[in-house]
Formats: sequence, structure tokens, C-alpha cells
Amino acid sequence: MAISLTLDHEQSSRLEKRAHELGVAPQDLGRALLNDLLNRSGEDFDRVSKFVLDKNLELYRRLS
Repeated sequence: MAISLTLDHEQSSRLEKRAHELGVAPQDLGRALLNDLLNRSGEDFDRVSKFVLDKNLELYRRLS
């Protein structure tokens, strides 16, 4: 499955900088981060997901 994400300039810059520091491609770092999140226990995943959704709630409202 292919998934496309749109990052703002700050997010993109931070991802590229961190990937460079780790010596990996930004796409590989993103894939590893997503894999880590999906492999967490159900409780951890729910907590992190809720945090992200709550944090970005206004953005999601504007996009719909």
C-alpha cells in the first residue's frame, strides 16, 4: 500500500535534518517511525493517537 503525506515546511525540514543526523533517507525514517508506532501496545498506541488527533483537531476541521 502506498500512502502519501503532506508535511509543512517545518515538519519537512525537521524530518530531513533528523534523517541526515541518523544517516538514513527521510522516507526510511518515516517508515520506521510509523512501524514503531503501530507495534506499540494497544494502550500506548491509543494514548499517542489521541494526543496527535487532539493536537491537530483544528487543522483536521479546516481540511474537511
